[in-house]
Amino acid sequence: MRFALINPHWSFEGSIYFGCREPHLPLEFGYSKALLEQAGHEAAIFDGQLAGWTHSEIFDRVQQFRPDFMVVTTAPSYLFWRCAPPELRSPQQLCERLRSLPGQLVIVGPHGSTTPRPVLKKLGADVVVLGECEEILPMLAGDLANVPSVAYRGKSGIVVRGPNRAADVKKLPALRWTDGAISRHAHQHHRFDAEALAPGAEMEASRGCPYHCTFCAKDNFRNNYRKRPLPVILEELDGMIAQGVEYIYFIDEIFLPDSELLARLAERKIKIGVQTRIDLWSREAIQALARAGCVSVEAGVESITEAGRAYLDKKCKMSTEELSERLIFAKSLIPFVQGNLLAMAEDDAETVEAWRQHLETHGVWANKPVPLFPYPGSPEYTRIWGAPDDLAWERAHEAYLKGFDSFSDIQEQRPQTLVELELAEPSRTG
Repeated sequence: MRFALINPHWSFEGSIYFGCREPHLPLEFGYSKALLEQAGHEAAIFDGQLAGWTHSEIFDRVQQFRPDFMVVTTAPSYLFWRCAPPELRSPQQLCERLRSLPGQLVIVGPHGSTTPRPVLKKLGADVVVLGECEEILPMLAGDLANVPSVAYRGKSGIVVRGPNRAADVKKLPALRWTDGAISRHAHQHHRFDAEALAPGAEMEASRGCPYHCTFCAKDNFRNNYRKRPLPVILEELDGMIAQGVEYIYFIDEIFLPDSELLARLAERKIKIGVQTRIDLWSREAIQALARAGCVSVEAGVESITEAGRAYLDKKCKMSTEELSERLIFAKSLIPFVQGNLLAMAEDDAETVEAWRQHLETHGVWANKPVPLFPYPGSPEYTRIWGAPDDLAWERAHEAYLKGFDSFSDIQEQRPQTLVELELAEPSRTG
């Protein structure tokens, strides 16, 4: 069987999308391609964002490939499954073209993992994968009735067969990217200390998170914490270093202290960036992180009050003063350190600004508090409305636009509604 793994050409105009708009390596498709080929199938990645292809150009290339399965993602990369664009506009525009081809249309990503029925309808798809897709895609070559973690159109309506998949990351191979893909990857995600002189790349050392903060949309994917085997990580890393990569951003939900991994990183000529919680790092661990080549730390603080952090269920054992000290210590060793903040009713605006200014005098950047989007599949959404239904994305988006007068610096000042952003559903019913 032939599988086309397709990343759309993304447009974020009018969107409230929080993530970076630069192309990133599609790790989920990298693993999928490797597992498909291990199973004897032919697979090719068509990355419209990285290559700069329009949807028409993607269609032409996919048509020439003549796939049996066309797999389209609803998030720009695995890095942003947890904060994807709420709207399905770009996948819709691409799927409108792809539906004219004879292969089956398969959707992967956070939207279908949380609300499979509306995603099947909006995209006119044949199958939606629930959860992490790498191990499921090879199974689609068999009888769909025997495939777990999928939703599809049955004879009497839409069939949703859970539970959502959590991949066995110990079985995921070291990724191999073409020289062309690496050379085009000029962006170095969340790096601010130096101008890029060589390609950057992304990889993961772990997947999931042992914490369950209310704002994090990971209930239906990337939930349980799992570590990749160290030899596989190093094999993948060394391959990219040999291709000229000078900076690696670890997309881990939470990059936890791992003394052996940090020691091995320190042996290599590579710079790294991570996202983590600073309260989980001792001074000694931060020193090891700096020796490992870390030049960028994005640390989730979220609230400067214990009440705010308790509302978010962060289970943070440090006081705000201790968090500040730990961030400042990290900045003394690592070029860029950021403390992330969310807009919390428990936090006084003047006090937050004073805290930000205090950190800034020590070189630590803390963003202006960002309004919390209640992503379907997050505990925050469930706390407000219960389990996500078929209108979950519309409900969360509408509440977000009505609840705030201003948004984050990277968002459009006047974002559109979800209905305005998306196309009407295709005439196909199910």
